[in-house]
Amino acid sequence: MGSFEGKVAVVTGAARGIGRAIAEDLADRGADVVVCDLRKEWLDESVAAVEAKGRKSLAVAVDVGDGDAVNACIKEVMEKFGRIDIMVNNAGITKDTLLIRMSDQDWDDVMRVNLKGTFLFSRAVARPMMKQRSGAIVNIASIIGLIGNAGQANYAASKAGVIALTKSTAKELASRGVRANAIAPGFISSKMTDALSQDVRDQMLANIPMARFGEPEDIAKAVAFLASDEASYVTGQCLSVNGGMVM
Repeated sequence: MGSFEGKVAVVTGAARGIGRAIAEDLADRGADVVVCDLRKEWLDESVAAVEAKGRKSLAVAVDVGDGDAVNACIKEVMEKFGRIDIMVNNAGITKDTLLIRMSDQDWDDVMRVNLKGTFLFSRAVARPMMKQRSGAIVNIASIIGLIGNAGQANYAASKAGVIALTKSTAKELASRGVRANAIAPGFISSKMTDALSQDVRDQMLANIPMARFGEPEDIAKAVAFLASDEASYVTGQCLSVNGGMVM
């Protein structure tokens, strides 16, 4: 894929896991990277990783569900860098329980971060991207948003919403040179999956034709493609990255 030299990326949920892998991969490809998470001290390692690759970085503490905080974040980015070329909406949470036990707060909290947060950042970067007549928004959804899952009604609804939001965003911004796509990861290696019993891991792996969990870097590479010029005619799509679990 081509270089991101001279480009500026913003990544939410960038303190660890998939978000951090995305930030590091974009920096490897030449982008300056703004890393965002709920607390600034969580981002020290992400900033260091980006700067170690010779790129500029900025850590911004932001509650993605707070519109004023999101607008302030993008204002700070524009003041420092003057442009935003890539927006990766990765921040997300889970509060899993069965539907009949799910509280209003469980529902609201997940929707606020996963769906509203994606909306707020997409809205905030739309204007500068439209003005420069270029930009790529990549939203991290989930296979659960495609197939649903017992005990995850709130999460499934939020991620399905992210996919629909992505398609609407793509239709609205395409004429101004701005693309929007989503990625639906499958089971990705993390501290959570590492802590599972072997029996549970085996049950999960039995549903994956490639017989392995994905790595955060697998998602990062997909983000890089969708953000690159190689995907210049790709918009409004949801790319599944799940080892064949959902086809």
